[in-house]
Amino acid sequence: MHSGYGEMSSLAAAETSAALEQRRLVEHTPLVRRAVAQLASQAGGAMDRDDMLQIGLMGLLEALRRYGEPDERFPGYAAQRIRGAILDELRRQDWRPRTVRQEGNRLRDAIRELTRRLGHEPSEAEVMQHLGVSAEDYLAHEQHINAETMASFDELVEELALTPSAARTPEAELMQRRALEQALACLNEKEQHVVQLYYEAELSLKEIGAVMGLTEARVCQINKSALQKMRGAMSPE
Repeated sequence: MHSGYGEMSSLAAAETSAALEQRRLVEHTPLVRRAVAQLASQAGGAMDRDDMLQIGLMGLLEALRRYGEPDERFPGYAAQRIRGAILDELRRQDWRPRTVRQEGNRLRDAIRELTRRLGHEPSEAEVMQHLGVSAEDYLAHEQHINAETMASFDELVEELALTPSAARTPEAELMQRRALEQALACLNEKEQHVVQLYYEAELSLKEIGAVMGLTEARVCQINKSALQKMRGAMSPE
């Protein structure tokens, strides 16, 4: 008899726990939708939005289970886990075909060559004319390169800052905050603005372009430059 009551009690507890987890998942689903909105354009159609949403939800579920009781820091932790899950799947699918990677290298080489030749960073028009590509192709190249840089930066931030709060010491948090401040200090005003709009306001690159009066390709360039500087500043020696 007691065994039956014990089994019923355990079952009830499991159902309660599952219901709580489901409620928290629903509450934090907007984090997933924001991540998908940000990353969808950079994926270049390599993954369907619904698939990205499902993968993001799995990332959110993992974050909930690893973090424990959500607090005010949980959204930041979860957002990185969600982005990481989506980017991992994109990499697993080899979403940047060899031809795209080759074009990306060609774009980087062209920018370096034009910078040396002109004595200043070339404009989008100068790069497109030099390569003989359309504005659409140029934007696609920038998006792929930028997404690669962001994935690398996300991994670094996760390594430095995203252990669950219960496992972090005040000293570790202080060091992380100082590292981020030093990294941001390496950026110029325009780069800081782009990073703030992307990571804090969670705008897509297209939305940032509208806010700043820039093309999406130019925002890609600025964001790429900013993240490379920040990664260099935050990377362990």
